[in-house]
Amino acid sequence: MAFKGIKSLLVAALAGFLLLNSGVAKAQHEGEIKADTTATHGEKEFDITETIMDHVKDSYGWHLWGHTSVHLPVMLYTDKGLEVFSSKNLRDEHHQPVVYNGKNSYKLNHETGKIEILNADGTSNTTAKLFDFSITKNVATLLLSMLLVCIIFLSIAKAYQKRGVNSAPKGLQSFLEPIILFVRDDIAKPNIGPKYTKYMPFLLSIFFFIWLNNMLGLIPFFPGGANLSGNIAFTMVLALIVFVVVNVSANKNYWKHIFWMPGVAWPMKLFLAPIELMGVFIKPISLMIRLFANITAGHILVLALICLIFVFKAVAAAAVAVPFAVFIYCIELLVAFLQAFIFTMLTALYIGMAIEEHHHEEAHH
Repeated sequence: MAFKGIKSLLVAALAGFLLLNSGVAKAQHEGEIKADTTATHGEKEFDITETIMDHVKDSYGWHLWGHTSVHLPVMLYTDKGLEVFSSKNLRDEHHQPVVYNGKNSYKLNHETGKIEILNADGTSNTTAKLFDFSITKNVATLLLSMLLVCIIFLSIAKAYQKRGVNSAPKGLQSFLEPIILFVRDDIAKPNIGPKYTKYMPFLLSIFFFIWLNNMLGLIPFFPGGANLSGNIAFTMVLALIVFVVVNVSANKNYWKHIFWMPGVAWPMKLFLAPIELMGVFIKPISLMIRLFANITAGHILVLALICLIFVFKAVAAAAVAVPFAVFIYCIELLVAFLQAFIFTMLTALYIGMAIEEHHHEEAHH
């Protein structure tokens, strides 16, 4: 009976959290609409595409509600040297882009979300040298997730060191130990084999790093809401790291099967070698696109359902859109875990293929 009560309480808490997220997202949309309307001194037609892309793409701060935002530092290097200022200078009180006059005249391009240098007549200077090293919302979330992963793993390692490996886990250790064992027993061991222990730190880092960023992206309020896993640059770097680890770990048997496949007639070897070589580069590209596309699609779908309320401006639309948004949000919680699992599993599979030893049966054949 006690277990059923706890289970019901957890379900109620999850439902409340999802409704709160939907409510916060709705409040943010209302704040943006009111700000835009005030800026134009008139009624502005709601643009669903602009609203969704504004939430999906990177930005120089967190827009909380109304005219309230968390501003991040902007760091630019131009022909006139390094310049650092707050992103608050790039928008007015109505959240609209304005010109900031520093060493150059800067303005935020509302369509691309990038900072541009302006000419004297106010047009964009496309030939000016501009390197942007700003701490954007995605960068801040990346630093936050790195800090959280370090804190989590260091605290768990300290707990194991204090209590011992054979003692019963407690607290955060008891929550994450089944997941760590899941990565070890269901991902690393089956796909890599006896040498799995060498790659366990790498696989655990990838799994928890992707999972944590996926979960942070589902929180619509500060410090969450950044679409970091849906950023193609982020997934590209992860895939590039996997590419380096796999190919550096590869043995001569792996490269032999790539360039001169044994047991195959030499005309077919000439035909298969370029295809196998292409596969070496296609694998990380598939990892990059899969994570980027699935996370971004989920965010767009949830935001599209919420935006239906403002498009139709009716209570009936809210009665339909909010339950669907909550349902998709529940699916997104599962997708956040599944995408971390799939990325880690495929990484382990590629490592296992690269370090697999030459079979005696194949040599005899």
